[in-house]
Amino acid sequence: MSLMLLRDRWGVMSLMLLRDRWGNESRSHVSNIVFLINFWHQGNGIKTYKYNAITFIPLNLFEQFKRAANLYFLALLILQIIPEITTLPWYTTLVPLVLVLSITAIKDLADDLARHRMDKEINNRKTEVLLDGGFQETKWMDMQVGDVVRLKKNDFVPADILMLSSSNPNSLCYVETAELDGEDRLGLCLGLTSFSHLSTAMIDCEEPNNRLDKFTGTMQWSRHSYPVDLDNILLRGCKIRNTDVCHGLVIFAGADTKIMRNGGKTRFKRTKIDILMNYMVYSIFALLILVALGLAIGHGFWYEQIGSLAWYLYDGADQSSVYRGFLSFWGYIIVLNTMVPISLYVSVEVIRLGQSKFINWDLQMYYAEKDTPAKARTTTLNEQLGQIEYIFSDKTGTLTQNIMAFKKCNIGGKTYGENLSPWLVRDDGERPPVDFGWNQYADPKFEFMDHSLVACIRSKQDQETLEFFKLLSLCHTVMVEHKEGELVYQAASPDEGALVTAARNFGFVFLHRTQDTITIKEMDHEATYQMLALLDFNSDRKRMSIILKFPDGRIRLYCKGADTVIYERLSPHSLHQETTQTSLDIFANETLRTLCLCYKDISQAEWDEWSRKHTAASIATRDRDAALDQVYEQIENDLLMIGASAIEDKLQDGVPETIANLAKADIKIWVLTGDKKETAENIGFSCQLLTDNMKIHYGEDKLRVRQALRRNVAPTFGNKKKPAELFFPEAGKNALVITGGWLPHLQIALDKSVPKCMSNIGFDVNAWQVDFVDMACECEAVICCRVTPKQKANVVSLVKKYKKAVTLSIGDGANDVNMIKTADIGVGISGQEGMQAVMSSDYAFAQFRYLERLLLVHGRWSYIRMCKFLRYFFFKNFAFTLVHFWFSFFNGFSAQVAYEDWFITLYNVCYSSLPVLLVGLMDQDVNDKLSLKFPKLYLPGQRGALFNFKKFFISLFHGIFVSLIIFFIPYGAFLQTMGQDGEAPSDYQSFAVVTASSLIITVNLQISLETSYWTFVNCFAVLCSMAIYFGIMFDIHSAGIHVIFPTYFTFTGTASNALRQPYLWLTIILTVGISLLPVICIQFLSKTIWNRKKYEMEAEEEKRPPTFQRGGRSRRSGYAFSHSRGYADLISSGRSIRRRPTVAGGAQKNLVIV
Repeated sequence: MSLMLLRDRWGVMSLMLLRDRWGNESRSHVSNIVFLINFWHQGNGIKTYKYNAITFIPLNLFEQFKRAANLYFLALLILQIIPEITTLPWYTTLVPLVLVLSITAIKDLADDLARHRMDKEINNRKTEVLLDGGFQETKWMDMQVGDVVRLKKNDFVPADILMLSSSNPNSLCYVETAELDGEDRLGLCLGLTSFSHLSTAMIDCEEPNNRLDKFTGTMQWSRHSYPVDLDNILLRGCKIRNTDVCHGLVIFAGADTKIMRNGGKTRFKRTKIDILMNYMVYSIFALLILVALGLAIGHGFWYEQIGSLAWYLYDGADQSSVYRGFLSFWGYIIVLNTMVPISLYVSVEVIRLGQSKFINWDLQMYYAEKDTPAKARTTTLNEQLGQIEYIFSDKTGTLTQNIMAFKKCNIGGKTYGENLSPWLVRDDGERPPVDFGWNQYADPKFEFMDHSLVACIRSKQDQETLEFFKLLSLCHTVMVEHKEGELVYQAASPDEGALVTAARNFGFVFLHRTQDTITIKEMDHEATYQMLALLDFNSDRKRMSIILKFPDGRIRLYCKGADTVIYERLSPHSLHQETTQTSLDIFANETLRTLCLCYKDISQAEWDEWSRKHTAASIATRDRDAALDQVYEQIENDLLMIGASAIEDKLQDGVPETIANLAKADIKIWVLTGDKKETAENIGFSCQLLTDNMKIHYGEDKLRVRQALRRNVAPTFGNKKKPAELFFPEAGKNALVITGGWLPHLQIALDKSVPKCMSNIGFDVNAWQVDFVDMACECEAVICCRVTPKQKANVVSLVKKYKKAVTLSIGDGANDVNMIKTADIGVGISGQEGMQAVMSSDYAFAQFRYLERLLLVHGRWSYIRMCKFLRYFFFKNFAFTLVHFWFSFFNGFSAQVAYEDWFITLYNVCYSSLPVLLVGLMDQDVNDKLSLKFPKLYLPGQRGALFNFKKFFISLFHGIFVSLIIFFIPYGAFLQTMGQDGEAPSDYQSFAVVTASSLIITVNLQISLETSYWTFVNCFAVLCSMAIYFGIMFDIHSAGIHVIFPTYFTFTGTASNALRQPYLWLTIILTVGISLLPVICIQFLSKTIWNRKKYEMEAEEEKRPPTFQRGGRSRRSGYAFSHSRGYADLISSGRSIRRRPTVAGGAQKNLVIV
């Protein structure tokens, strides 16, 4: 095999296949092929790891020092090496810095070793490659673009491969895409058209990209062009199923494959606390600069007036007071550096990791039916779960089960679906379902209540009824497998499967299909229809059609879709329009998902003309999808109505209760759906989201009035002053309905490319956006439907932009991925639409009801714990550091430290870290049951009440107060004292021991007062921290260690000498008592008198009667077509699918539904 590597100036990749010789027909194997490839290729090895043995240390250190805190402490370490500046030994900064860097490096190393193992396992997998005229085993990493590979059943696809042939009929290959997109159903891939007859062909295809849902290429052969689509490509990560052997050509390898191109970094999400914490660190740094500058100026003045005049202070250096003040400034930067805590970030990460594990281990969020536990897919957002203000939820599969059942239908103006026959009632009063025993293909799980419909079908008298179910059995993209004599349908969406299953039970059984035929059993005989074209569904078309040639030569188009698009395309002569619309309204009122069915007869001449346009559009290399949609529009018109189907999609368990509790927590729920407004509205009533005492408004009227007022008040374009009046000034609850007529305005407002062009015609885009958000937020319930996946993400962006609120998106399908990624927190539900939402989410579980526990329990606990941790962490570091500040006034501002060097080194590492870490991990103000019972406990998190700049300054002043007490009480005690042995214990070292001991006892008792949930572990941590302090202190003050390291351990015998004085123990007790007394008093008042008054006021407000009541009201709903794309491109790609087999024989809610 030879390769030629070129690239044309347009950057288009081309692949030329020159056929030399093929093997015998029975093997269908490739023997010798020459490939000319004109794009740069690379090996198939992958590399997801970041480090190797040589680069780990330098690269990891480089990444860690990109953090401002680490870089700051490195700069401090350098300053401490300079003798003229340093006031602390270098190890006081080096030890904690090395500890922090080491912990982070070990974590990064463990993660990277796992990536190394995974890469090695994948790169060393074996596959068969065509080499030297035969297939030989080759490692994946040694494959190249242009290689011909042979894959067998259960093999993983090693690269993006253009499929050439397979052992299945017509080069069909089944693939499992679970590792690619999470879908557990089988996909299909087809080999190139008539590949065994190719002599010379040129294939042009797209450049490598990350589009998993699209591939564009063209094969030029014998002066004709043929489309090469995603259906012809085996993507890396898929697994071969139900296919013995297939052959393919490597198109993209290694990092160029689509799955690897999708492995890029996702958008980094940061919590509000993270952002606030960074601003606070910057504030601390600014405070540090100011304090150091003030003390440096003080040293300059002191040296000028006192120091330079005292002969005993002469140090032999001829330096001016200004220069000495300059050196003192840097000295104080070093001394006071602990105001910016180096261990803060590491401690936060440890706490978040523990909180994530608690979510993963929560058995009450485990779904036993599918063996699905809750999963925290990120460790950086836990406390944000306690601050959610808006939830954006999908409807189908998220609030509902997405398990569809055919319930009712309207055929020729007559409705079927209810068992109204009085004689068909069992003794227990129940009405039995229809018996489908006469149909050998019937699905035993299918139930239908109306016996009259079966009787009508079996009589074969009503042609419209027969045509209805014939359409359902023919107009779809369902694939069928025959397993042990049973029919197994593989549908692109649950809706498709439910409709085809219904047709199957009523006698119109879909048996099998090829690329150009569909075979069904119509009651008692089989019929095969030639498929001329398949016009697949997408979220913009909201319909699908199929063009068939009947056995008698007639050509007919069958179409099914949402009523909004079908009624626009009906012929004026179509019957049953009004009666069908009435039935649609009734079905919608019963929360059923509706679909309109229609047909059109096409002449041969009309088909020939349209077919030429369709062929040209299908091989377009640019904007192929848009060209096809335009061609589809030309044939889908003048349709004749047959009827409508109604499918039931039940609510998930616990949805009403969950939404009611979340609403009590003042969390507003917006449901973003592509369904009709009736469907969304009725689901709202089913969930108890909407109530009869809500007044419904239609959004387009309100917005047009507001825009008119805006133009009258501010005719000058660009004036975005917001009107002061409310949209709904009247009293009572309001619900907002945005109809399809206003949706284009919303789409314009959300489109970032529109504002400039719309400004020329006086359309104020920002005003529309602001008005929409303001109006929606004034309502208890808002219903806006027909929202596309892109618009879902844009609506989330609008609320984030104009409300500055913390948002959460939850969904279960691929159409929810954009919304999930846009929100501050994304939650995926592992439902019936695959795992793409889960794979893009931050948190995942199996049922919507678990969201209540995730937010009200885990989110609230995480927020409270993190806030308590940060407040205490800042407090203890201020109390510790500012003692140096007060000491400066008594040492000539000379940057002399108030503690022993090793105490400074170990304070945050050993003496005060464990209790606060346990509080951050395990503290609970109330248990989980009370958290769920009283949702209003969630409100402080939404308001950011537990950690903000006010709380920060309280911690600052608390630290200042404690530092004052810790310094001045021992200072006063040491001022004029005499020890028990007649010696004065007023030396500097004894003073340092007393202040340090007072500080350690104070901060550990302080965290004890802050702890709400006491366990043995908490108690042990507090006592252990103090024991560790005294144990280490006596060790490093011993004579033995001084003998070994005389330079580093200079407080020989200080601890034993000072702490044997009862006077100093009384001083420590007095210092600790006065430091804690204000805290004890404040906590007593806040938990008794102040809170009691607050709760009494809230109770009075709850007793007030409602001010507005309205009567009851009927409600209606409807259904829009599923968002899932079908197999149309695959089916109509020019290959047979399978040979014909032989088959034997009540609370107040804040909801927005968009």
